[in-house]
Amino acid sequence: MDMIWTNVTTAALFAGLGVLLFVVAFVILDLLTPGKLWEEISVKQNQSAATLMGFVALALGVIIAAAIH
Repeated sequence: MDMIWTNVTTAALFAGLGVLLFVVAFVILDLLTPGKLWEEISVKQNQSAATLMGFVALALGVIIAAAIH
């Protein structure tokens, strides 16, 4: 039973780290691009900006998975 809680805790920590890294990457990308990226996605419904962030999310997932493995 102790091993289960260790695995659950480890998974929760890695999930939290992944979310934190995604937020940091979003803020950095928002600073590097002209205009406000969140406004482009949510208010103006810019599909190109949303696609960019989708691919950033996929890339971060691959990088984090490779680092964990």
